[in-house]
Amino acid sequence: MQRQEKISQVIVTAGQMRDIEDRIFAAGMPVVALMEKVAGLVARRIQEIPQIPCKKAGYVASNSLLKKGLPQAVGSRVGILVGPGHNGGDALVVARELHFRGYEVWIYSPFSKFKELTSQHLQYAQSLGIPIYQTIEQLPDSDLLVDGLFGFGLEKNLTDPIASAINQLNELSVPIYSIDLPSGLHTDTGVVLGTAIRATHTFCLGLWKLAFFQDPALEYVGKAELIDFDIPLADVEAVLKDAPSIKRITPTTALATLPLPRPPVTHKYKEGHLLLICGSRRYAGGAILTGLGARASGVGMLSIAVPESLKSLLVSHLPEALIIGCPETESGAIAQLQLPEKTDLTSFNAIACGPGLTRDATPIVQEVIESERPLILDADGLNILAQMGAIATLKKRLAVTVLTPHAGEFQRLFPDIADAKHDRVKAAQEAALQSGAVVLLKGARTAIANPQGAIWMITESTPALARGGSGDVLTGLLGGLLAQAATKQISVEDIVATAAWWHSQAGILAAQERTELGVDAFTLTQYLLKVLS
Repeated sequence: MQRQEKISQVIVTAGQMRDIEDRIFAAGMPVVALMEKVAGLVARRIQEIPQIPCKKAGYVASNSLLKKGLPQAVGSRVGILVGPGHNGGDALVVARELHFRGYEVWIYSPFSKFKELTSQHLQYAQSLGIPIYQTIEQLPDSDLLVDGLFGFGLEKNLTDPIASAINQLNELSVPIYSIDLPSGLHTDTGVVLGTAIRATHTFCLGLWKLAFFQDPALEYVGKAELIDFDIPLADVEAVLKDAPSIKRITPTTALATLPLPRPPVTHKYKEGHLLLICGSRRYAGGAILTGLGARASGVGMLSIAVPESLKSLLVSHLPEALIIGCPETESGAIAQLQLPEKTDLTSFNAIACGPGLTRDATPIVQEVIESERPLILDADGLNILAQMGAIATLKKRLAVTVLTPHAGEFQRLFPDIADAKHDRVKAAQEAALQSGAVVLLKGARTAIANPQGAIWMITESTPALARGGSGDVLTGLLGGLLAQAATKQISVEDIVATAAWWHSQAGILAAQERTELGVDAFTLTQYLLKVLS
């Protein structure tokens, strides 16, 4: 794997980033040289982004700039927000570079004390005639603001006057580009520390910080991109080697196993046999959507256990599946599993259970939990598990368990674990450690944790998936992949992460072609295979 791909997967905490930088500086990299390099890359990206004009009266971009696609001219005014630390130093280098390239630049810095290097850059900016303002009321108009007030590692709540200034800056109708992290966000949890810059665009420096994948931060980071300034991979690996890994799932990692490899000579039972247990008279759609998700996975054999009254409906939608009609309760839930002759739960490579079941199917969930087959629990399967006592029940299982809760289901399953809405990474990690299950915590940024504490993050998604039935599709897709993986040498965690990535990419693709409002769960199933085409 190439260095750039490895770097793009890494996610670090503030403490880890600090340790990595310390290693770089201890090896002899001058702080001033690194600041020049990083800020130079940021200044270049600001010029490359099309919406930002880049010409002052009388300024003409050089031929070399034009050849590289940098926009030419038109009187752009850029305000640079400068903090007291090295993030402020980065911003001042950006100010200087944009000034030299013909932008009309001014600086806002309400602080009186600065780190030595930042103070030197401020002094030089002043010598160039760049205006410096200390109060928000003095600020002239601008076409763009560059936020360099605070970088990674901020932990205390911002207070006035800087908090009020940030609130006023957020009200301006201009784009704001943040350097490393929008000022005011906690680096690890993404929580807003009193108030925070609402960035249009954020340049994350060196390595991805954890905040970028926490739900509280998403409305503040805008469009995020990584500025790779060539951190040696050896330094990253040295710092992270003893800590549970936190990784982004990238297209490269996901597509490395998709479609799952098949030998030239094979047959349907060698490509996985999945049992879905889902649906009720009240929630027939859950069974259909779960089945369609499983169909898209390419699983060799698909069996679906539903109440007898749903059998003909399922056959009409999934004629290639084996539909197992089961005795049902008066309410239309599955009363007991009635598998085909000479078949029991050990006949399947994986079981997925829960969508549309209703809690009247509690005995069914208890039965599959007691089995020794890899098991995915979702929806009512999770709610029934919560009633049974999730941690104590799961610790008794002898096979792999995958849980796929949203935040509400998570809190019912793990009431003693910190609120998943505020630090989903830590919550998923703790739940997996305590239960021994692989936990897929759904959200705007899905987090997947294994019992060893490792984390995988799905870093792209779409609000289009916030519709009933989307989770059922994921359960079926994941079940089909897990059944296939059981016949191959692929880890469960990698399969879970790949399924979540595939599901989110189908939502993104569908939203692009149809708009976010046009992506119902059935439509989503039609886009799953398009992701791989």
